[in-house]
This record gives sequence, structure tokens and C-alpha cells, in this order.
Amino acid sequence: MIKTSVCDLLDIEHPIALGGMGSASSPAMTAAVSRAGGLGAMGCHYLAPEQIRERTAATRKETNKPFGLNFLLFDTREDSFAAALELRPAVMQFAWARPDQELKPFFDRAHEAGCKVTYMAGAVKEAVRAAKAGADIIIAQGSEGGGHVGWMGSMPLIPMVVDAVDGTPVLAAGGFADGRGLVAALSLGAQGILLGTRFLASVESPLHPNFKRAIVDSDGHDTQLSEIPDIAAGLVWPGAMTRSRRNRFVERWAGREWALRQNRAEAHAGLRAAREAGDIDEGPLSMGQDAGLIHDIPGAGEIVARIAREAEDIVKHKLSRLMH
Repeated sequence: MIKTSVCDLLDIEHPIALGGMGSASSPAMTAAVSRAGGLGAMGCHYLAPEQIRERTAATRKETNKPFGLNFLLFDTREDSFAAALELRPAVMQFAWARPDQELKPFFDRAHEAGCKVTYMAGAVKEAVRAAKAGADIIIAQGSEGGGHVGWMGSMPLIPMVVDAVDGTPVLAAGGFADGRGLVAALSLGAQGILLGTRFLASVESPLHPNFKRAIVDSDGHDTQLSEIPDIAAGLVWPGAMTRSRRNRFVERWAGREWALRQNRAEAHAGLRAAREAGDIDEGPLSMGQDAGLIHDIPGAGEIVARIAREAEDIVKHKLSRLMH
């Protein structure tokens, strides 16, 4: 079994974590990852306090293992954040603060509640800022990942962050989907991986089956970085665009963002309806380039176990043959 400092720090068996993923998370998926020995996580950014309490209770009903609650700092509601702290999760996951936003007050409150703190960064400067503010773990996210990402790929970003944060453990994110990715991340100096897209194509994922199938059918070349989904949703993300599946909706508005802003309400309503109906041509699907590595829809717990087995096999039986 591969164990790293992150396993000891978070009291987990495998250095494999689930991304928060906002509305694409669920108590069932969170609990399944944690039960399998990884770190589950639940996106709380769009939830009211009572929803956070209900979903945390549902997760704890299914597992007594550690899991995290995830917040996007640039637009965090104080009442929701306070409700999450009252629940004392094992981990508070943070990401996407504004450049002028202080991190330490959030981290300090989480630590006072007995939580470990992780912070996702897509740039070295942001990772250093979070480490200095007291983050227990930095998540270095490369631009290959799905959803909102920075501008640097995982291969250069991860070792640069590892070198810059001076001993703070790093989890690698962005483009990781299997045991090969875990071993690669470890070789770059990370202490584990955080995955999103791989878990979206799982039994417990709340995505419509059509969207799960779109991930499985992807060759990894059908994503693009765009601000179109955010414009339609009325979101202004600090320093990021979103990587999502290229579809008819995105192509229709590409180059016509000004017109989309004028028709935002209608476009947003159409996106919501398409998502609920499972319309992959008109509905948004945030997914990473690692979708090309995903070929099935297993349980989330099996994904954790499979990645751990694959990584152990590589280390024991493949890398060892390179030594003479």
C-alpha cells in the first residue's frame, strides 16, 4: 500500500482525494470515496446553511471516515461558512480567493474548529500565499483539469509548487484519472492526487446518465477553455476560465460573448433545462482532458481501490525493473 504524509495528516488510507465540484457533488459520492480510504469532499458553495447540515448528516450516516467541505472564497456566504464550521468536518477545502482577499482569517477559523485546511491554487504565487497563511495542504491544479482552472499545465506547475511552499504537503490535480497519474504525481514531489472528472463518471455521481456517458465516450480532445458557461450563469470568476466539453451551446456563442451577456437570463434558463434533461449538446459539462482515460462508470469506492492497486503495481513491478 502506498502511504504518504498526507495519509497521516488526514487520517486516510490512500493519498487520493475527491474534488469539491460544487453542484456535481453528493453525499453518496462523498461517503463512498471516504469509505474506500480516500478523502471524500462535498461542494458547499451554492448551499444554504440547512442544506449543508442535511448533506453532512447524510454523509455521516453512510460513513464515519474523514471527509471535507469545500468553499470558493471569492463568493462565500458567511452564514453557510459558519454552519459548516459548526459541523466540525475533518477538512475544510478552500479555493479561488480574490487577489485582495485575506486567507488567514478563513484558515484560522477552520483550525479553531478542529479542521485541517487545504487550498487549491493554479499558480505558484497563489500557492505560496496560502502556505504562508497556514494551509496544511496545497492542491496544485493544472489547466488540464475540468471546471475552473489556471493557465499552467500540471507537469511544470506541480514541482514548481512543491519547491516553492517549503515543506507544506502538496496534492496534484488536473488531468489525473488512474494509478499511472498517482505515480507520476508522486515522482513530481506531490504527496497524492485530487480528482474530479474521474469521479463524475461513477455510480454515485449525481450527473445525468447522458453526461456520464459523454465522459466515457470522450477522446480527451473535445474540451475547451471558455468564459461562455460563466457568462450564461452570471458568474465572474477571479482569474480563471472553465474547461468544459465542447458542444453546440458553446460553439453558438463563441465570438458572440457580447450578445450572450444581453441574453443571459434566457441562456441560463436554457442551460438549466438542458442539464436536467440530459441534453449534452445544450447543457454544460465541466470535464478535464483526462476524460480520454475514462472508459467505464464504476462505483466511486472501486475507483479509489483501483487507482491504489494500479499505483502499487507500477511501483512494485514496473519501476523496480528499471533499477540495476
